[in-house]
Amino acid sequence: MMKRGKKYLEASKLIDKSVKYAGLEAVELAKKTSVSKFDATVEVAFRLNVDPRKADQNLRGAISLPHGTGKTVKVIVIAKSEKAKEALAAGADEAGDVELIEKISKGWFDFDVMVATPDMMAQLGKLGRVLGPKGLMPNPKTGTVTLDVAKAVQEIKAGKIEYRTDKVGNIHAPIGKVSFDANKLHENMLAIYGQLIRIKPATVKGTYIKNITLSTTMGPGVSVDENNIRK
Repeated sequence: MMKRGKKYLEASKLIDKSVKYAGLEAVELAKKTSVSKFDATVEVAFRLNVDPRKADQNLRGAISLPHGTGKTVKVIVIAKSEKAKEALAAGADEAGDVELIEKISKGWFDFDVMVATPDMMAQLGKLGRVLGPKGLMPNPKTGTVTLDVAKAVQEIKAGKIEYRTDKVGNIHAPIGKVSFDANKLHENMLAIYGQLIRIKPATVKGTYIKNITLSTTMGPGVSVDENNIRK
């Protein structure tokens, strides 16, 4: 078992593991039990009753959080001259075509999100083995393959996040920083919850969302009561 620090153990005492907390109360408890010296990220994890091996249950997409994530995101855009200029004007950290692809092929990954125009995907495909495992390959489902590169950059910079099920059907997503007001964190969590409800696969039988947990970087988990998540 992992050995926990004194601060973590003290924080854990504030959480009743036998209780599932209402939405806002869970957020406040997660903030209160943050043990990091820095402004930690608050994350929500949904344990879903889905089988990611089935195409319709392998959930993936993107959503703009109403209050952003508090994180500075580095965005690059793979596009030809005019579109590259549009991307830079919209706030992209870097933009270009062949030369930028070559730079990445040599091991440069100093960015968080990549956006690309459809005409560049064939060339980017050569880097699929490298970009795919890192979760950096642009995808139409997440809005990162688009002709409207300026809009894509602006949305990502403003707090648009991607989500996808992992191998066992969990979805993890950041909802902000510990320094955020509790109500804003709550609203961000509800935005993701609402999105997951909207995209529930028709083939899922029984309980769709098995468990919801809030936590901060290096902090203990707080169980959320789905029936009272909006409270």
